[in-house]
Amino acid sequence: QVQVVESGGGLVQPGGSLRLSCVTFGSTNILYPMGWYRQAPGKQRERVAGISGGGITDYVDSVKGRFTISRDGAKNTMYLQMNSLKPEDTAIYYCKMRKMGVDYWGQGTQVTVSS
Repeated sequence: QVQVVESGGGLVQPGGSLRLSCVTFGSTNILYPMGWYRQAPGKQRERVAGISGGGITDYVDSVKGRFTISRDGAKNTMYLQMNSLKPEDTAIYYCKMRKMGVDYWGQGTQVTVSS
C-alpha cells in the first residue's frame, strides 16, 4: 500500500526558512511525478511546485526564487526548501505522488508565518 507522509512544518517569522519533507512508503517515488500543494483557510488548494519523473521542476509564480523542490531517490523523499517566507505562505502543505493514474496524498503539515 502506497503512503506519502509529510513533515517539517511549524511556526516561523517572516523572512525565515523551513524545509518540508515527504517520504513515500510502499513504492519508489523517483520514477513518478510529485508535487507540493497548499491550502490556506477559506481558499482553494493550489499547486506550489512540481517535479517530474525526469527531474524537471516548475513553480507557481508567487514562490519562484524563494522555494526549491527536490528529491532524494535513495531516501524515497521529496523536499520543499522554503526561504524568505511571507505571511501569505501560511497554509497546510500537502505532497502528492501520481503513480499509474492514481494520486496519493499526504495528510498535510501546517506552516504558519507570523511575527
